[in-house]
Amino acid sequence: MVVQHILDPIAKEGIKSIYDIDIEKLEFQETRKDFEGDITIVVFPLLKQIKGNPFQIATDLGNYLKSHADIVSDFNVVKGFLNLVITDSYYLENFNMVSRFENFGIVKDKKGAIMVEYSSPNTNKPLHLGHIRNNLLGYSVAEIISAAGKKVYKTQIINDRGIHICKSMVAWLKHGNGETPETTGLKGDKLVGNYYVAFDKQYKQEIESLRKDGMTEEDAKKKAPVLIEAQEMLRKWEAGDPDTVSLWKKMNQWVYDGFDISYKELGVNFDKNYYESDTYLLGKEVVAQGLEKGVFYKKEDGSVWIDLTEEGLDEKIVLRADGTAVYMTQDIGTAIQRIKDFQDIEGLVYTVGNEQDYHFKVLFLILKKMGFEWAQNLHHLSYGMVDLPEGKMKSREGTVVDADDLMNEMSSTAGEISEELGKLEGYSDEEKNRLYKIIGLGALKYFILKVDPKKRILFDPKESIDFNGNTGPFIQYTYARIQSILRKAKFKPGAEIAITELNSKEKELLKLLENFPDVIKNAADSLSPALIANYSYDLVKNYNSFYQSVPIFGADKEEEKEFRVYLSYAVACVIRSAFKLLGIDVPDRM
Repeated sequence: MVVQHILDPIAKEGIKSIYDIDIEKLEFQETRKDFEGDITIVVFPLLKQIKGNPFQIATDLGNYLKSHADIVSDFNVVKGFLNLVITDSYYLENFNMVSRFENFGIVKDKKGAIMVEYSSPNTNKPLHLGHIRNNLLGYSVAEIISAAGKKVYKTQIINDRGIHICKSMVAWLKHGNGETPETTGLKGDKLVGNYYVAFDKQYKQEIESLRKDGMTEEDAKKKAPVLIEAQEMLRKWEAGDPDTVSLWKKMNQWVYDGFDISYKELGVNFDKNYYESDTYLLGKEVVAQGLEKGVFYKKEDGSVWIDLTEEGLDEKIVLRADGTAVYMTQDIGTAIQRIKDFQDIEGLVYTVGNEQDYHFKVLFLILKKMGFEWAQNLHHLSYGMVDLPEGKMKSREGTVVDADDLMNEMSSTAGEISEELGKLEGYSDEEKNRLYKIIGLGALKYFILKVDPKKRILFDPKESIDFNGNTGPFIQYTYARIQSILRKAKFKPGAEIAITELNSKEKELLKLLENFPDVIKNAADSLSPALIANYSYDLVKNYNSFYQSVPIFGADKEEEKEFRVYLSYAVACVIRSAFKLLGIDVPDRM
């Protein structure tokens, strides 16, 4: 609340003047709807330092503010709550000062830099619903941090090595007959994913066959011929065998090309890609340095560990007895490499599911113990799983919820609902399809981003495309309605506001608009796009209440009409800015 920043020092001066006591912090909150006022000071915390009746303390402070703060027109006291009424002139002057709402709340001058990692898929299958939440969160958080005043680098680390890609390679050699994305018409990530599923199918068949011959299930899983072939292929890749490396590069490129199509459709991008095939050897030198510093210790078998029991964690291996790295080693090295690559980075944000909470606690602690100053600014953007009404997603047998299919389904569902509502008369087929995509993807993104990242989501595609309630289409429809008003009014921004008094609906909207920069800052600090999403809904809800109860074109005076049109324009600009931070488009007509 901007008003809070103005009132805070004056209120502290008042307490010093009345009681001769210095107060470090005052608690402000929005005034409850059932009381008169715009902002409230909670007096109860002051009783620790000021002895007396909370009602009397609030009254004394209210009288002081009314006489010393020009923006306070009146006050009332309810128990220990001091409710302050802010002058209409304050909000109108503030509104006049912000002559261009297009970029209101967005900090242009960037100070410092943050890297945000998200997506980070494996190259053995297409992106799925879980990746959608990851990408939407990471991209939106990057946009919000940028809007709050930091330079942002968006990155991903692609898991392009290991047994998983070798499984797809083995299956393609066995069953592919040389087919490619071009010959099949399939996206490359889907083609490679099909062979990963084919491998799994053959693997299970071989396990069953070996069990029938009398082998235990545990031994059968280790000795299935197709798995042995994949392990041999991995050894050849690590040894640099030319044919194996060539096939690996070819199939991975198919997947990269497929991912790029999905990313473009989803509306996300990256400034730099890292590849596990380049980074998996990083970190070994750091472990050697850590041994010298006493951060790590070596066991009798030669493996290297760190003891974090004093920090409430446990012992963690960072190098195997044979000298090979583990994921932790690689992540230590990759973090350091990123700081070398982008020397203005002050911190890193890792967008990774909550099943990796422990991993990142350990990683961040190790980097702090190694003495890296930037390790104080490492954040794990931990998020919950996404479920569908039919139940939890399955990931291995080809039954996963494909990201491309879901995006297409969202556009189709948006089309069906729009046709039923009869909202698109006079649109060409091309215009309709473009709008279906905007509505469908907007519904998907908003439904996922309005939920606090830490919470698990039950995603219902049809519920997300409702044109009423806390949904993307509801907010998009309000934006389109405002555009219609602006067209009718032939509105051009830049005029001075002539009115001097506000009704309650107008004032409520001005208060919400004024808070947008603070909402961006809070969302950046807490890495939560949900704050932006739910602010957008509150703004739209209040605008619709204003629209239904306050005449715009039927206003009594011309200056009232002009102000209400301008107010509508300001609301639309902030909706567009907020939705841009969420990666959501807004249509001019709907």
